[in-house]
Amino acid sequence: MKYIKLLFLLLLLVAPIFAGAPKNGEELIAQMQKKYAGKWYKTLTFVQKTTNFKPDGTSEVQIWHEAMSVPGKLRIDFTPLEKGDGILFVDGMMHSFRDTKLTRSQPLIHSLLVLGFDVYGQPVEKTVSQLKELKLDLSVIHEDTWQGKPVYVVGAKKGDLQTPQFWIDKKNLYFVRLIQLGGKDGKSVRETQFNKYQKVKGGGWVSAEVIFMVDGKTTTTEDYTDIQVDVPLDSKLFENASWMTADRNYYQVKGKK
Repeated sequence: MKYIKLLFLLLLLVAPIFAGAPKNGEELIAQMQKKYAGKWYKTLTFVQKTTNFKPDGTSEVQIWHEAMSVPGKLRIDFTPLEKGDGILFVDGMMHSFRDTKLTRSQPLIHSLLVLGFDVYGQPVEKTVSQLKELKLDLSVIHEDTWQGKPVYVVGAKKGDLQTPQFWIDKKNLYFVRLIQLGGKDGKSVRETQFNKYQKVKGGGWVSAEVIFMVDGKTTTTEDYTDIQVDVPLDSKLFENASWMTADRNYYQVKGKK
């Protein structure tokens, strides 16, 4: 009997090693969610240094304060905070604020929110539906290498960097790269990279550096500091009517990364 138990334990240990590679993007999304089920953080806050690079070679730096509730909610406050400028992403909508007032609302699927965070905190079916709306072909998948590490690439065939696609680290199953098309003619290649991942309490991850590129040129970089997870947040932070009255004390919260 003890040999049967030993064999059973051995099979449990080696099973993940022989788990089959995903055959398509939907299977990959399911694997991502399963890997971090019950481990991914529910809230995230950080201070973001945003550097925008201008065509003339100069750059401009802004400091943003961000609060996230997974899935589907992201609040960005621009400094100075008392001015009341910022953006709110809530359940497929984007709301813009200027001088404390709501100036614009429009439907928007935030691709980075979906791939970098929401995928771990919402049903697989919802993530799949959102990615399809973003014109990502989940039926096409291949393996490649990114920054020296093996990755899965969904949406394009190997060698094709002109088709919308997203890249997922094979070992840790976190998002590292997105390629989309934009511009007036719809042919400009927009690339986003999630770099310098940090492991946080509970087992989740946060990318501390985000790089945005257009046709191979870096246009914006984001550097995160004061990263906090599972900080209690006032639910009103994500309500238009409470833009300036919600409790924003999380800005002063300091703790373990």
